[in-house]
Amino acid sequence: MPGNNLIEVTDANFADEVLQSEIPVIVDFWADWCAPCRMVSPVIEELAVEMAGRVKVAKLNVDSNRETAARYDIMSIPTVILFEGGEVGKQVIGALSRESLVRELGLE
Repeated sequence: MPGNNLIEVTDANFADEVLQSEIPVIVDFWADWCAPCRMVSPVIEELAVEMAGRVKVAKLNVDSNRETAARYDIMSIPTVILFEGGEVGKQVIGALSRESLVRELGLE
């Protein structure tokens, strides 16, 4: 995966990788069948490379990780959430441009 900063998270490792992370974590909640998710994916991959060391970037497939998706009330995908200190910081729903996503998540 690009820059080794883009990780796949699951129900099993979500707490370790996201909630207990010492740096902020962007989590992209997505599914294979979701066309807007495929549009956002290259943006997520770019952010993983650009923000390596400052922000961890993760993808969670909502179809195979329903428990975590339900815990965060993911009703529409793509949903991108910035977790800071184990807490939900900012949340963005829908396919946004790179610039809009960065601005909405406060990563400028």
